[in-house]
Amino acid sequence: MKWSSSKCALILAVAFVSALPLAAQKKNKDDAVTRSLQGLVTDMNNNPAVGAVVQLKDMRTLEIRSYITKDDGAYVFSGLKTDSDYQVKAEFNGDVSETKTLSVFDSRKKPTINLKVEKKSSPDRERTEDHP
Repeated sequence: MKWSSSKCALILAVAFVSALPLAAQKKNKDDAVTRSLQGLVTDMNNNPAVGAVVQLKDMRTLEIRSYITKDDGAYVFSGLKTDSDYQVKAEFNGDVSETKTLSVFDSRKKPTINLKVEKKSSPDRERTEDHP
């Protein structure tokens, strides 16, 4: 049996259209169990911390992911599981932020956690400042 090019095109078009719902179902399933985390990293003067290293730790697997902020101090982590807690912190020029937690109880799909880096206090620095 000889196939014409129009029959082949029709068969390919039907196969493509039939596959779209399957791809959409997988995407919807992935969307239901994943989320993203975004935020801004600023320095002590509330300026964007350009080049800050943001670390995200999955508290279930202990996997750590890193992101280096760009000109606006922003970071984004995507594909995060909704059934895991995450800890996020930033470091910039030797200064660190407070560690914050993204909880499984936070049901937002795109939560925002902003981080502010502050001077680390070292025991030696405190002793020197206390006793001139």
